[in-house]
Amino acid sequence: MTHLDEIQQAILDGRLDAIAELPVPESYRGVTVHADEVDMFEGLESRDKDPRRSLHVDEVPTPELGPGEALVAVMASAINYNTVWTSIFEPIPTFKFLRKYGKLSPLAKRHDLPYHVVGSDLSGVVLRTGAGVHNWKPGDEVVAHCLNVELEGPDGHNDTMLDTEQRIWGFETNFGGLAEVALVKANQLMPKPAHLTWEESASPGLVNSTAYRQLVSRNGADMKQGDVVLIWGASGGLGSYATQYALNGGAIPVCVVSSPEKAEICRKLGAELIIDRTAEGYQFWKNENEQDPKEWQRFGAKIRELTGGEDPDIVFEHPGRETFGASVYAARKGGTIVTCASTSGYMHQYDNRYLWMNLKRIIGSHFANYRESWEANRLIAKGLIHPTLSKTYSLEETGQAALDVHRNAHQGKVGVLALAPEEGLGVRDEELRAKHLDGINAFRGA
Repeated sequence: MTHLDEIQQAILDGRLDAIAELPVPESYRGVTVHADEVDMFEGLESRDKDPRRSLHVDEVPTPELGPGEALVAVMASAINYNTVWTSIFEPIPTFKFLRKYGKLSPLAKRHDLPYHVVGSDLSGVVLRTGAGVHNWKPGDEVVAHCLNVELEGPDGHNDTMLDTEQRIWGFETNFGGLAEVALVKANQLMPKPAHLTWEESASPGLVNSTAYRQLVSRNGADMKQGDVVLIWGASGGLGSYATQYALNGGAIPVCVVSSPEKAEICRKLGAELIIDRTAEGYQFWKNENEQDPKEWQRFGAKIRELTGGEDPDIVFEHPGRETFGASVYAARKGGTIVTCASTSGYMHQYDNRYLWMNLKRIIGSHFANYRESWEANRLIAKGLIHPTLSKTYSLEETGQAALDVHRNAHQGKVGVLALAPEEGLGVRDEELRAKHLDGINAFRGA
């Protein structure tokens, strides 16, 4: 039996007190991309790049544990769009991030390797903590948010997202969560929600925290009761949490989806105002370089038809180039367009007359600080917001899981099992789970 087998068995048996006495494995399996393959998709369109070719499962050495850090035995993880970007080497290969980080300090040099262990979500059990860590100990069941900060300069001490050395763990750093072991900063750790399985608790992380800051936080749109909130991709990874936050916070979501099946998921969440953009046939671009304002107008009219004549107070934007012109047009006078991700393209175009003459605001939002992530996880733990897990793959099938997300052939979040041998394990609070089972399973099989 290997050291990892012993750790896995102790966790499955509930012998968490024994974790501190078990040896840390010298190596583990992780999902990687390779620096010598960054040109493998040269000449292909983004849509034709296949993550199954670039994502590998390799045996990699366990990294040295530094001060303020923790090694975590990963039971489950999940796919985010940043893993898709990493796997197709867009907009740039992530090895450029790792090289830059490696220049920061001798300890950061660990991250600059010819392979990149990816993944920005995890649930698992703390194996070891580094010097100066007091709030966590071996055996603690945890989830991790993906904000990696150094906090040695003043800029991050009001909002850690503004730290000059702010990075996304598993995307701009190495040793991510799509692996059997992960290296994190201790201030990334949060308690695992006791009523969820390993795979369910791993899935909210990045998108839940991102949606919380983008929509709820004062650093984002600062949503209030009664706000009309237009949510693009409302059944997807980000949008499914935005829809829940709007409903939970007394706002009125207008959910934009691309199929009847996705519309039905939004109805399961409790949303009533839904636009199937495929059925409506919206074509916001006449060609590669020119948008169609008449389509913006038709889209705005549809929103007002659903809301009884009201335009959105907030537009929850993440598709980017494809939809941004329509978003700026659709927001009410004095309204807010809050944007992140840009999964359809970064170079946005919009008619500035609709922005400046109608006193609208565009707010950029990127992930979340520790406090925001903690609050978002707390809502999950209390059963007020639910995971949106639709399907789970094995670690060996991560390439297929990433392809699903790349081709938008998924709903909600796609999970990946690491040390958890099967789905359904890790629940500690059956009573709370029973109260929320319908919500927890809303996306299952979608």
